[in-house]
Amino acid sequence: MALISSSTITCPKCTFSKTEVMPTDSCQFFYECRNCKAVLTPIEGDCCVFCSYGDIKCPPIQLNKNCCS
Repeated sequence: MALISSSTITCPKCTFSKTEVMPTDSCQFFYECRNCKAVLTPIEGDCCVFCSYGDIKCPPIQLNKNCCS
């Protein structure tokens, strides 16, 4: 399986979507919506904003590894 490095984040407050490049060496805990400026944080149980609001999970999760370890 090839690693996918981009994910489209959709803001749950205004439904604005933007494709972003995911970090491969760290988790992203905060993301500011470019449209409404809401600051997104992971949903409980998720490791990062990409796992919570993105269409593709973060690189460590894609590789079946522990995220943020």
